[in-house]
Amino acid sequence: MQIKAICTDIDGTLLNGDRVLSPRLLQAIARLPKDFPIILASSRMPDAMRHLQQDMGRLGEPLICYNGGFVIHDSYQEVLDDVAIGLDHCEALVKIAKGTQVHVSLYQGEEWYEPAFDYWAEREASNTRVDPTIQPADQVLAMWKARRKGAHKVMCMGPAEEIDFFFQNAQQHLGEDLHLYRSKDTYIEIAPKSISKASALQLLLARKYDIAMDEVMAFGDNYNDIEMLQAVGMGVAVGNARAEVKAISDRVTLSNKEDGVAVMIEEVLLG
Repeated sequence: MQIKAICTDIDGTLLNGDRVLSPRLLQAIARLPKDFPIILASSRMPDAMRHLQQDMGRLGEPLICYNGGFVIHDSYQEVLDDVAIGLDHCEALVKIAKGTQVHVSLYQGEEWYEPAFDYWAEREASNTRVDPTIQPADQVLAMWKARRKGAHKVMCMGPAEEIDFFFQNAQQHLGEDLHLYRSKDTYIEIAPKSISKASALQLLLARKYDIAMDEVMAFGDNYNDIEMLQAVGMGVAVGNARAEVKAISDRVTLSNKEDGVAVMIEEVLLG
């Protein structure tokens, strides 16, 4: 099998314990040809991914954002796919959170809206190196209604017991149309059910590269990576991945804190 591209998750996979790209990983990437695609696939917004591309010397390459809901190619200023949560569903999610301690973040394209710069917003800004626009959710939804837009992602953060309540309520009423993914016990990331990292990667390869899915090596650690790891030629779980992710993967490498992605690049592509 000849590997012609890499597609990788970011948090818990590509980033080390300090939430940065390690020197070993950057050295491994620098040894790959410049025309060898390294595609980032994440629930993150575009600007939370571009600084990582810059660190790798890969700024301008395609990005699979919001778990596949927004696929862009900066070099050509091109949006390849755009699938959002409908405004009625956005309104329903905000309503479920009312009267609770659940903090609702709204994402659309290049924009991130927060009702206040509280503990949760500050934490996310620190993790992603992006600052939100502070605006009440009802104003954001009214603006989107006028523009006929929806959310590429709704993220809910809060105390674990409150997140449990929100998750069960939202899953019961909206689960048929939305994918609710618990990345942590205090986080829920919500996206349209029709998209995935796998479907976005397949579209991107067909539109921009003469590369088949079975010529890709992909890395991941969590439930939202499973479809992608199953769909490519070599699906690799990092050592800290959930047991379900390891079970479906072709290979298991070291953890993100032990340079697992770099180790596989060195072994498979640079050995």
